[in-house]
Amino acid sequence: MTKVKNLPLWCLSFFVLLKLALPFILINPVYELHRDEYLHLDQARHMAWGFQSVPPLSSVFAYLIMLLGGGVFWVRLISASIGAATLIFTWKIVEELNGGLYARVLSAVALLACAIARLDLLFQPNAFDILSWTAVYFFLLKYLHTGKSWFIYVVALAFAIGFLNKYSIVFLLAGLTPALAISSQRVIFRSKHLYYGALMALLIVTPNLIWQYQNDFPVVRHMKELSATQLDKINRFDFLKEQLLYYIGILFILVAAFVGIIRHRPFRNHSWVALSFMFTLALFTWFRSKGYYAAGLYPVLVAFGSVYLGLILDNGWKRYLKIVVLLLPVLVYLLTFRFAYPVLKPQQIVAKSEIFKKVGLLRWEDGLQHDLPQDFADMLGWKELAHQVDSIYRSFPDPEHTLVICNNYGEAGAINYYSDFKQINAVSFSTDYVNWFQLDKKIKHIIAVKEKENDKDIPPGFVKAGEVRNKFAREYGTVIYVLRETDLDYNKILRERIEKIRNK
Repeated sequence: MTKVKNLPLWCLSFFVLLKLALPFILINPVYELHRDEYLHLDQARHMAWGFQSVPPLSSVFAYLIMLLGGGVFWVRLISASIGAATLIFTWKIVEELNGGLYARVLSAVALLACAIARLDLLFQPNAFDILSWTAVYFFLLKYLHTGKSWFIYVVALAFAIGFLNKYSIVFLLAGLTPALAISSQRVIFRSKHLYYGALMALLIVTPNLIWQYQNDFPVVRHMKELSATQLDKINRFDFLKEQLLYYIGILFILVAAFVGIIRHRPFRNHSWVALSFMFTLALFTWFRSKGYYAAGLYPVLVAFGSVYLGLILDNGWKRYLKIVVLLLPVLVYLLTFRFAYPVLKPQQIVAKSEIFKKVGLLRWEDGLQHDLPQDFADMLGWKELAHQVDSIYRSFPDPEHTLVICNNYGEAGAINYYSDFKQINAVSFSTDYVNWFQLDKKIKHIIAVKEKENDKDIPPGFVKAGEVRNKFAREYGTVIYVLRETDLDYNKILRERIEKIRNK
């Protein structure tokens, strides 16, 4: 009896451990960290209530990683742990909906076999974004089922922490509000605790809002830049197409969720879940968002769909379909994981380039075909770059008067992460690095890292001293230039440039 009673816990533990192990299985050791990860890790050295590109929570996780030693192992494990927490919350939603063990297992398999698992593979705000959305749904369900007011405050806390991780959670709020208002659960708006909870959430996020105000709302500038360079180029139909592509292996579970909400009597009170999905997805579509922005909407649907499938497959001959339904996401996953994850070495991808090309994975943002998918190429060449910069930096007798300046945040972050010199402080005019220049000491020497497209405007006096030679890296051809014993007042030049950027 004890074994049977503990079976759900053993199953959940298995899936959590599998989730924690997957990054170490699915990322080939030849790949390094992704360029975005270096930026978020560098934020640990500049703790603040906000940053140019993201709210402050990612810096807290980065600080924890650094306390643990800062190695790639800890970067991978922390990201996977956040994904495991999402799996646990989804499992608990299934329990809340009275789903049996089969439904819980199906929900776990579904989360491991869809795009969500890909998003929490890297140390980026995306993983916690999905977790916070799922937590909001879970605690909202708990309140609506029990009527206990303290769950509203937990919802507010989950939303506030989610806001401090990624501002896009406001889209969830914008979708949930009308969904609840037109559903049978509109009585929630009569509760004073809802408004007290909203006030509590506002108080929690206020330090970040003050930081935004004091820094002239960099989030607005960031969104304008993102819109001009990326979002305006996104076709709205492509966004919707990506929703199908990302969740193709579990599409039948998502359809089952909507059917269940319509047909299964106990689910009808939760029409707000389906409505919030549609409203939020419509907003993302209108604003030309990237496909993965909507990922937080799916775990709750996976839970509803898994419970409903568990119910309709529990009678007669349909029971024999249970194993088929359970294996279907796994089968699709096995057919696609080599394309979705950096499990193959670059040379192996090149050997299978025709297949990768057919599914559109070799086309980058520049519209051209390349050897590797862009995300994979963004995980190569960083150690090589950092080691070359270190070699040059080591040659200066007075490194405290040496500036390392890069073209982009990936280069600066990678140099700071891999460098043997903790005081190196590589910077860039990109994103948050524009605020991290240290100009209190006179600059005598400069190490300039320039992308090959931008190395033609190098000032006189700079000498080529290195180059990224990994042909599979996105940074391939990036050149390192050195200027020694300069007479120019680069401190003044840089202060003026930084001021101009801030006043844009």
